[in-house]
Amino acid sequence: MIREIAARRYGEAAFQIARERGTEEPWSEGLSLMAAVFAHPEMAVVMQEARISTDDKMRLTERALEGVDPLVLNLARLLVHRGRTALAPQIAEAFQELVDAERGIAHAVVTTAVPLSEAEARAVAEKLSEISGKQVVVEAQVDEGVIGGLIARIGDKIIDGSTRSQLAALKRRLQEASA
Repeated sequence: MIREIAARRYGEAAFQIARERGTEEPWSEGLSLMAAVFAHPEMAVVMQEARISTDDKMRLTERALEGVDPLVLNLARLLVHRGRTALAPQIAEAFQELVDAERGIAHAVVTTAVPLSEAEARAVAEKLSEISGKQVVVEAQVDEGVIGGLIARIGDKIIDGSTRSQLAALKRRLQEASA
């Protein structure tokens, strides 16, 4: 989930550039590589180290991202210059969300009490696709507090079919009936 407004803005700007140029796929690959490079623990330490010059950080970045779209490299340089390399994974995520939205693909976070099997995940994705009218990619999470059933979040929509919420609703009805 993207927490930083700046990351979303960088992702949106990158998407606009890539879309105008018809280079969404190279940008997606380049941003994924940039995110992996800057998220690597050793690289993160180097990028935060004040004793290492910006020029040295730039050279290291250019070597690590050799071969990516030149504009992706420019974005990486900008992040190094501004000390914002930690945003790279969120920028890549924001960009990919926009590409997927344009392609009619939605991402759903599905929370269950126990891990979903591949077949169950496919069945949930198919049902959510019917509901949303989009192709759905499921990211499964486990939360034993759900007790049973599932909670699905697609964008800003939540479908709560958990046993926990059903028990809470039953509790409210019983309290209202006894009042």
